[in-house]
Parts: sequence; structure tokens; C-alpha cells
Amino acid sequence: MKSNYSLDDLRCFCTVAELGSFKLAAENLGMPLSTLSRRIRQLETDLQLRLLNRDAHRVSLTHTGQQYFERSSALFDELSDIGEDLHRDKHEPKGKIRISAPINAGSQFLREIFFDFLLQYPEIQLDLQFSNTLIDIEAQAMDVVFRVGTPVVENWIARPLKDIHFIVCAHPDYPVQAITQPDMLSDHPSIVCHPMSTWQLLHAETGKAYDYQPVLGLRLEVDEIRMLTHAIQAGLGIGYIPDYFALPMIEQGELSRVLPDWQSKPRTLFMLYRDRDHLPMRVRLLVAFVMARFEAMHRT
Repeated sequence: MKSNYSLDDLRCFCTVAELGSFKLAAENLGMPLSTLSRRIRQLETDLQLRLLNRDAHRVSLTHTGQQYFERSSALFDELSDIGEDLHRDKHEPKGKIRISAPINAGSQFLREIFFDFLLQYPEIQLDLQFSNTLIDIEAQAMDVVFRVGTPVVENWIARPLKDIHFIVCAHPDYPVQAITQPDMLSDHPSIVCHPMSTWQLLHAETGKAYDYQPVLGLRLEVDEIRMLTHAIQAGLGIGYIPDYFALPMIEQGELSRVLPDWQSKPRTLFMLYRDRDHLPMRVRLLVAFVMARFEAMHRT
């Protein structure tokens, strides 16, 4: 049988049963005594059960009322616990944060930030998922997401963190001087690191753009920057590498730059999160921590 009664009326009943007094219960609930009496009568009418014995001096539970109170009060205790947990979720720095980030940007820019954040907030846990695949971030219940490029995720806030450029590189002994224009790249073996299968190049002075998609000379396809650079260093071909990864290797003589006047258009690393006003404290703290670290990077 489907019951039809008010949860508020049930709470009124539990308060009367717990305090053993209509007067004390009315004071506790902040309502007139007559209103409380009416609501208890309405609950008994809706349930078609007598829950309370009333006389001039005291209120006692019927046998049915005792059973009903024992089971109902546990429900409100659970609801109270849930409310307290949600309050802590909103106002205390603890709990788990689920994070998705690209493999390369995650290991290069975010790893140390995450470690320092965990050291500062010992009651927060991070669930890190590094992947170059664009996952369904809502279906995967992500709290914070990092993406490179133009993020289009409805109802998510996107904060730009850093611009990244890609450059073309080769083995240090490769005759890079022979490649003077982007259209000459097709004459040379190449290695592709997904998802950057198209090399979008822009001339530093003229602004001329050229998109190159390795097809004919493609030797190897990978999805991780270190594998790409190892393949280039092994002499398998030329590759398209983020400048933050390539420039230190060029300075150390481990790579050489192809077409030094050309680089990609800036690709921005973004941080995405849902609701600015209703985030759990742990997520708000992480967002602020990440933003502060990248702002410090820009100042140095």
C-alpha cells in the first residue's frame, strides 16, 4: 500500500516522541502548539494509525507508534548525517578530487603542482587520470579537467593557464638545412604523436600559415612525447614536439630544429571545472592553487 503523508509531519511526530512533550516539541520546531497538534493528527489520519496516547499530563507512544518512531528516527538521523557530510564537503578541505589531464602536459606542468597540493592538504586525495583521449568528463564524474586546445564543454568554466607552441625537430646529425620551406617536409620520413596528427605551422615574421599532415613518409605513430623524442633520436624521422619539451633538448645538442622560423599557433592549456559558486572546498582550493602556480610561472 502506498502511503501518502508529509515528511515534515513525520519529523514533527519524531520530535514529539523523542521529547515526550508537545510543548517542548513545538518550541524545538519553532511552531505554534496548535499547529503541531494539527499536523500530528493529520499524520495519524493519513496513516490510519494511532501513534500517540495523550492525556492531560503526558504523551506516550502506542505500540505501533513505538515501532514507527524507531524506524523513522533512524531515517532522520541518516538525513542529519548526510547534511553534516555535505556541509563538511562544502566547508572543509578533505575528500577525493577526480582529475583528467593530457599525458604530456600533465607530466610536464601539473605533476609537481599536484604533489605540492597534496603535501599542503593531507586530508585531500587526488584520483589522477592521464590520457590523450577526450573522455566523457561528465560520465566519468570528473571534478577538474585539463585540456590543450579550445575546450567546448557546456556548463564548464575554462581557465587558460599557459600557451604552448609546437616546433619541428630532427636527429642532431640530420641535414635540416636542406629543409627550407614547409612543403619540403613531405620529402622526409616523419613520426606522428597523436593527437597532433596535423602539423600547423606559422611563420614568425610573415604570419604565413601552412598545415602539413604526414602521410607518404610516415614511419611511426605514437601517443606519448618521450616515445616520439626517442624515435627522433634513433634517426627514424622528424617530429612535431611541444617547445617546452624540445628546446632544452636542442640546447643540450640532443635534437636539432627544423624550419627555425616556423612554429605552431599557440595552443592553450586550460583548466575546466563545473560551478564556481557551489564547488566543494577541496576543489576550490585546488583551482586556486593551480591558478596561483601558473601565475607565478608567468612572472618568472
